[in-house]
Amino acid sequence: MATRIPSPPKVGMVSLGCPKALVDSERILTKLRSDGYGLSPDFDGADVVLVNTCGFLDSAKEESLEAIGEAIAENGRVIVTGCMGKEADVIRARFPDVLAVSGPQQYEEVVGAVHEAAPMPPSPYVDLVPEAGLKLTPRHYSYVKISEGCNHRCAFCIIPSIRGDLVSRRPDAVLREAEKLVAAGTKELLIISQDTSAYGLDLKHASWPWKDGDVRAHMTDLARELGKLGTAENPVWVRLHYVYPYPHVDQVIPLMAEGLITPYLDIPFQHASPRILKAMKRPANEAKVLERIAKWRAICPDLTIRSTFIAGFPGETEEDFQYLLDWLDEAQLDRVGAFRFEPVEGAQANALPDAVPDEVTEERYARLMEKCAAISAAKLQAKIGSMRKVIIDVADGEGGATGRSQADAPEIDGEVHLRDAHGLEAGDMVDVRIEDADEHDLFGVPEMPA
Repeated sequence: MATRIPSPPKVGMVSLGCPKALVDSERILTKLRSDGYGLSPDFDGADVVLVNTCGFLDSAKEESLEAIGEAIAENGRVIVTGCMGKEADVIRARFPDVLAVSGPQQYEEVVGAVHEAAPMPPSPYVDLVPEAGLKLTPRHYSYVKISEGCNHRCAFCIIPSIRGDLVSRRPDAVLREAEKLVAAGTKELLIISQDTSAYGLDLKHASWPWKDGDVRAHMTDLARELGKLGTAENPVWVRLHYVYPYPHVDQVIPLMAEGLITPYLDIPFQHASPRILKAMKRPANEAKVLERIAKWRAICPDLTIRSTFIAGFPGETEEDFQYLLDWLDEAQLDRVGAFRFEPVEGAQANALPDAVPDEVTEERYARLMEKCAAISAAKLQAKIGSMRKVIIDVADGEGGATGRSQADAPEIDGEVHLRDAHGLEAGDMVDVRIEDADEHDLFGVPEMPA
């Protein structure tokens, strides 16, 4: 008599917010899949729906509440987790039918709630999961979270109150995860945390056994070991995000010049005016930062620096804003994103005097983006005629393809659009001759091997 395998319950997932939240979603789904649960791509096929929320800005909170409402309307059986889970009373007041609410990083609570809401029928045949876990990103790139929380107390941010102080993962655990991802086909490791430069500080930069030696819990040491996971036959890009410009960041630049680490730094400067940086409770020595950027580029000319800035922070004068524009002219950052200042419940900045009117904030935001677009356009124009290594993200099968150079992180930076790209697939790395550029993207043709 044939054995009848019971169909496992299926879980749907709505993941909002930053890549750190995305990693949380992947961990939750990996655990549930290892417990035998199936995954549903839509509300109709799910026995229960998880909504991983964002609570960084009030607009993000509203988006989270809308996502919860949609999930309840479409499915009815909803479990809420993530950063906004800290405000369970707000969620339950608006949606009393949610099955459970938990905060960020509370993986066991989420998994336990799923087990209670949709119990798994006992069967030894459904407890299967890929070695690298389940991913919500394409096979060829993966986010690797190296720590949780943050020790900074920036006036505009409530992340420490949501996610707590810095808690670093052991370096050997990070490297084992990355090694499995590379073995499963990952070509690009995106290293994320709330403060990558502070990695290992809470562990007192202790060492753990790794391979034939030891590895220290320190950003430089971890980056070096991650860079060794690639080979000439199977290169792997290692991209560093959320890097504060601590002095030891200088030690990473030579690794980029050697080709061990992708020459890319994501540094959240947020502003340049010393007065505003002080009000933000951020490092305020902007002149020294400009000197260091110049030294970094002298060591590694291909270095790409991306950053984010806030327009309209309380107390920002026209003089402060012009200081930022002038600083950007000198810094010549490659990739820049901007935010309009938005009060967030619980942030210290809400109590600061001299709020900037919305219309002034909007006008400054537009000027900031115009300035950065002009810098970007000039930098990309200078790349026309050069050869660039590109990783393919999408290929249409008809000769068109879209990828990214080492200067471009997925979702947030520019793209490289290819013609005559027959035979390429997602994850392929090819040399591309750049033929044209606009403010954000490059256009080129791959140099196919004979």
